[in-house]
Amino acid sequence: MTTTPPGSDHPAYAERLWSGPLGWTAVVVFGLFAGLALYPVSPVVAAVAGVLVLVVGAVVSIVTAPRVAVAGGELRAGGAHIPLALLGEVRELTAEQTRVELGTGLDARAYICLRAGAHTAVRVEVRDAADSTPYWLVSTRHPAALATAVVRGREAAIGQG
Repeated sequence: MTTTPPGSDHPAYAERLWSGPLGWTAVVVFGLFAGLALYPVSPVVAAVAGVLVLVVGAVVSIVTAPRVAVAGGELRAGGAHIPLALLGEVRELTAEQTRVELGTGLDARAYICLRAGAHTAVRVEVRDAADSTPYWLVSTRHPAALATAVVRGREAAIGQG
């Protein structure tokens, strides 16, 4: 995670939502299973396949890790972005509040950028009459820092507009 003051050329907030320990453990287990499954064929083939599956799994996990950023007057989460000036209330969510928001409190129209390893999140209301999305729910390991960056960026964007 990085944070810088608003108005600089760098993102006010940037985070990569890496897999949690369970995700990395799954990559290793897949590699082991691939090796074990091919061991009767040949120990060399088993070792090569196990390492290959491990490397491919790690690369896929790294490449698919969503990015969350507040930069260039926008909130970016995964593959989506929205101008900060179109955002309303920002709420930091604890792990329990995030669980409720993703369960009984979820609006099916909401945009969700989720990573299971990040148990906390930020909920950001969308105030754009042309957008049917009521809010964004963004996983983060640093909800206070993300919320602060969104609020400061929104205030700066509204002040300039």
